[in-house]
Amino acid sequence: MSRLAQTHGLTDVQTEILSTVRDFVDKEIIPVATELEHRDEYPQDIVDGLKELGLFGLMIPEEYGGLGESLLTYALCVEEIARGWMSVSGIINTHFIVAYMLKQHGTQEQKDHFLPRMAAGDIRGAFSMSEPALGSDVSAISSKAVKDGDEYVLNGQKMWLTNGGTSSLVAVLVRSDEGHPEGTAPHRSMTTFLVEKEPGFGEVRPGLTIPGKIDKMGYKGVDTTELIMDGLRIPADRVLGGVTGRGFYQMMDGVEVGRVNVAARGCGVAQRAFELGVQYAQQRHTFGKQIAQHQAIQFKLAEMATKVEAAHAMMVNAARKKDSGERNDLEAGMAKYLASEYCKEVVEDAFRIHGGYGFSKEYEIERLYREAPMLLIGEGTAEIQKMIIGRRLLEEYRFQG
Repeated sequence: MSRLAQTHGLTDVQTEILSTVRDFVDKEIIPVATELEHRDEYPQDIVDGLKELGLFGLMIPEEYGGLGESLLTYALCVEEIARGWMSVSGIINTHFIVAYMLKQHGTQEQKDHFLPRMAAGDIRGAFSMSEPALGSDVSAISSKAVKDGDEYVLNGQKMWLTNGGTSSLVAVLVRSDEGHPEGTAPHRSMTTFLVEKEPGFGEVRPGLTIPGKIDKMGYKGVDTTELIMDGLRIPADRVLGGVTGRGFYQMMDGVEVGRVNVAARGCGVAQRAFELGVQYAQQRHTFGKQIAQHQAIQFKLAEMATKVEAAHAMMVNAARKKDSGERNDLEAGMAKYLASEYCKEVVEDAFRIHGGYGFSKEYEIERLYREAPMLLIGEGTAEIQKMIIGRRLLEEYRFQG
């Protein structure tokens, strides 16, 4: 275990879980990650291993067959997995956001129906907010649900759906004006639907098409897709929580968990980049000595390690705040913003330490260099995080003139 990014005050159970995950990452993920990533291949064996470890049920309550662990435990596991290969953490992240939303907001029937199979990893979750024309402007969603008897008919196109192909349950946010008078604020007329589907691509159920994988610069292996609804019929009992108009709040609650997850991913990738940089600096010699003995490189290592430590501390703080039952949007936004920015900087410094070899696909740092930018835009861009942080600070520190 390294000196950096330690978390104090963990229980024996948490320590044991993390040790098991780290061991799995070192033996089963790191040795194969770069090869699988270059082939853009879904890591089925790794996913099966995570399922065997019970990680798909990590935060699902014990009464539904899960481990009933905290957001902190989950975030620390994500940090370890992202240290091995960030794409794998993406496979479990969307699953957990949907499980969390079901646990917090689902009807009893919805919890009973979905959570035990999600805990076992037999149902894989994905969630869908974004659309091709709106990016971070969730209030501009145009996908629509119209009531038709005991069903809703959904139409529209969604974008940037992680696990779009491999998932069998998608939480989809659409506009549902039924029951909401004209002029209702946009965020009060949105509903989350629980859409069950077959894994795969093409028409995966009548009215629902997953066209195929989007080809990406990095974040490979995990499938990122569009989702097209054309007359998709969903029973009324698959409205999350059983009541329309609450979708925006449900999704934002899930995204707070997601932002802690992105911060944890940034921490994990930055840790791996630091490990690669500090190892290479002691193997490579120039001008008669290790490059680690040159002050310029030592300064880089000092800055990298400090950023790894700071990002980890903020991520842990954000997770603990949510676990305590308090609102953590400020802390999650700060942690996500800092960890993703620092991750990019630490990866770039490790890349520079590698010199020309950093540009070679034979070296792991090349993969990390392409993965880090995703964290700057995933779960809301850095600019969106700063807007959220700024607004919340003005709420907290309102001037009493």
